[in-house]
Amino acid sequence: MASRLSAWGNPLRQQFSLSRRTPNVSYSTLPLGIPLEEETLPYYKPEHYYTVNIRDVYEARYQVSGKIGYGAYSTSWLCRDLQENKYKILKVSTSLPTHPTATDRELKIYEHLANVNSSHPGQSLIRELYDSIVIQGPVGKHRCLVLQPMHMTLLEMMRLNPRPFDLPLLKMTVKRLLLALDFLHTDAEIIHTDLKTDNLMLSLEDDSMLADFAKAEAEDPSPRKKVHESHIIYQRLPILCDFGEARIGKRQESGPFVQPHIYRAPEIIFEMPWGSPVDIWNLAGLIWDLFEGEHLFGEIFDRKGGHDPFKHLALMVALIGPPPQEFIRRSETTEQCFDPRGAWVAHDDAAIPLVSLESVERRLSGQEKASFIQFMRSMLKWLPEERKTAKQLLEDPWLL
Repeated sequence: MASRLSAWGNPLRQQFSLSRRTPNVSYSTLPLGIPLEEETLPYYKPEHYYTVNIRDVYEARYQVSGKIGYGAYSTSWLCRDLQENKYKILKVSTSLPTHPTATDRELKIYEHLANVNSSHPGQSLIRELYDSIVIQGPVGKHRCLVLQPMHMTLLEMMRLNPRPFDLPLLKMTVKRLLLALDFLHTDAEIIHTDLKTDNLMLSLEDDSMLADFAKAEAEDPSPRKKVHESHIIYQRLPILCDFGEARIGKRQESGPFVQPHIYRAPEIIFEMPWGSPVDIWNLAGLIWDLFEGEHLFGEIFDRKGGHDPFKHLALMVALIGPPPQEFIRRSETTEQCFDPRGAWVAHDDAAIPLVSLESVERRLSGQEKASFIQFMRSMLKWLPEERKTAKQLLEDPWLL
């Protein structure tokens, strides 16, 4: 992404930041006993989070205007770049001295992208990083990324308008996603691994709404909890996505925690080596969500809400047929579910549902339905190398 360095300035500089505190403005407080925002997350520990306050200034440059997001490994804040007089997003990571955070991994992705020399059109569909700083907190260092401000996630848009996408909107969205994936997979050799509606953003045409939000926070701050003198939790306006789970390289050694459960590719479930085709499998599930309004692989959890790999694999067999023998041979673990020819043997663990792609697709008919199902099947293949690439999918008749 060398062509963007002039726009980024020096996005990868790393130095400790000094903050300037300004007097607190009047705000309403929330009860201490009710969990708020990041407090509701599993394994939440307040000492891992850096306390950011509205109107703080970092690097004598980034002045915080309001909180817009939170997660297990970071909080996100709208800030004004005082040097450029523009709004940007400050993503402040948690401090976990013994473990790299998603923000650390995301920075490595951006460092890698900065060295990619490409004119691929999909490059413009990747969120930009402007800067990287480090804040020294009471218990450790906190990596901070300064990112391009966006409008809202697809998840937020769908909550505001809870109707499935129509075909023109779906195809436009898929084309843009495929362009981005083709750039990542071919030119950058990056696997995203986490395509979902809250990691897909709508671009921001102008920043007037950001100015309105900053003005509202200054005049009438959002309610917050003051846990103690050094730790305050703010309410937020959801907006962020990230590359925190992305991986660099064409081949990865598998682990059990890659990809969201509902989008998990079969090679991930069996802990086989994997590559960019996991994104293609993930994309198929996401497309189904957007158009059908329900998960293709939704019925894959046990009574306690845990992921049930047997139910998941049984549903795969129902929807796309049994795996080929070549897939079976790639892992000894497959013998728990399949015989050497690919027949299902885990009858005591899960039954093969009586469904098919055709039966669960309910919005289309005739040739239109057949073309859509064919497009889906080209991504839902047991053997990763048989899935169409992003470039091949862009040429699929269903998108033309």
